[in-house]
Amino acid sequence: MLDDQLLPRAARPLVRSLGVTGVLFLTLSVATPASSVFVIVPGMLQVAGTGAIWAMVLAGIVCVATAFVYAELSSAWPVAGGEYVAVARTLGPLAGFVMLGVNVFNNLFFPPVAALGISAVLSTVCPGLPTVPIAVAVVAASTLVAVLQIRVNAWVTGIFLLGEVLALVAVTALGLIDVARPLAAMLAAPVMPAGGALVPASAASIGLATSIAIFALNGYGAAVYFGEEMKEPSRLIARAILASLALTLAFEIAPTVALLMGARDLHATVTAGDPFGLAARLRAGGWMADAIAIGVVVAIVNAIIACILACARFFYGTARDGSWGRPLDAWMATIHPRFGSPWVATLIVGGVGVGCCFLPLTLLLVLSGTGLVAIYAGIAVAAIVGRRTGATGHAAYRMPLYPLAPVATLIALGYVTWTSWLDPDEGRPGLIMTALQILGSAAYYWFVLRRRGDWRVHVPEVTDDRPERL
Repeated sequence: MLDDQLLPRAARPLVRSLGVTGVLFLTLSVATPASSVFVIVPGMLQVAGTGAIWAMVLAGIVCVATAFVYAELSSAWPVAGGEYVAVARTLGPLAGFVMLGVNVFNNLFFPPVAALGISAVLSTVCPGLPTVPIAVAVVAASTLVAVLQIRVNAWVTGIFLLGEVLALVAVTALGLIDVARPLAAMLAAPVMPAGGALVPASAASIGLATSIAIFALNGYGAAVYFGEEMKEPSRLIARAILASLALTLAFEIAPTVALLMGARDLHATVTAGDPFGLAARLRAGGWMADAIAIGVVVAIVNAIIACILACARFFYGTARDGSWGRPLDAWMATIHPRFGSPWVATLIVGGVGVGCCFLPLTLLLVLSGTGLVAIYAGIAVAAIVGRRTGATGHAAYRMPLYPLAPVATLIALGYVTWTSWLDPDEGRPGLIMTALQILGSAAYYWFVLRRRGDWRVHVPEVTDDRPERL
């Protein structure tokens, strides 16, 4: 651990004011189940048809395993830096900084990517909205909200989350009002679109849809970024992670199943670019489709706010560990005297996001790479090594059936990597970019950080006081 005198002078601790509910609101907002349902699930349906149900079940099993890994590591080190702290503590500083470097790209580019998609979602309600100005306005406004006290943001995201849930409940109800086919039949004989018709879903198509579903269900691990603002994090953070995943599974699987059960024209539904909007227009009229589109925008904005919050705390942790040099470390470790937030780090994250809104969306997607694969693999290996060396022996939460969870995670990631490499348009460039991020991070650590001295992560003391919490 870095000695206190080596830490940036302004690295005051974050204020512990959140309980499980507050962290759950923030984490679910990062996971943004409504955005996943309306934006990602249609791609799964086009690939696997009703086989997408099996894909989501299989992805859910993988995510449960990964959530167990997150829960154990986060209870051992509930630190704002997140995954890189656990990796550094178990696998060493080089591996930890590589994880940090990959996370920089994984965290920074989500807000502008999400914001650039808002005008497309609203095109059915307000055609002709300018893409870049809307994105800039959303990222800038979200950044200002994220500067506020974390309890305020927990309530804001909680209210927005309610809007997401209402949209998901609406599409679920529309599908179940008039059931056209039973769930058992779709599970027993899944079909997928091919050549203008429906044919039996192949194992390969279900497997590809499973890899997409793993990304759609991601976000539950973001709870660790709020660990330093949570009361009793060692004991309670695992509860927030597992509850977030359980709710994400329910909020994403139920609307998908309901849509397919109620689809009058199954082929048209699974091949539609906006199947949920199509179902809403057919069953409730255009006003319902417009309301759902607005609900999607609310979900995206909510996710942007929550992601900026998490990303700012990540950079606060990296600055406290002396990762970037003066004066950047001192700036990003500064805590607002009134709001108790890492306000400079928040403004920097938002400023970068605003700047990235002027870049082509395809470039941002390539730069993002497939960092999630590297992050999941890193924490899975960290969990195994932590158990073997005893580094995680102090964890308040211990995953069940060890080592099943980390091993299952690694196997699933191997499959995702293979399927991504077979996709020359998006998957392969993403893997290459992630490899470059890993090499660049290792080079920075070797040629810059090591010359400054011993780089080690700082883990603040966790208190067990129990005042009132959200």
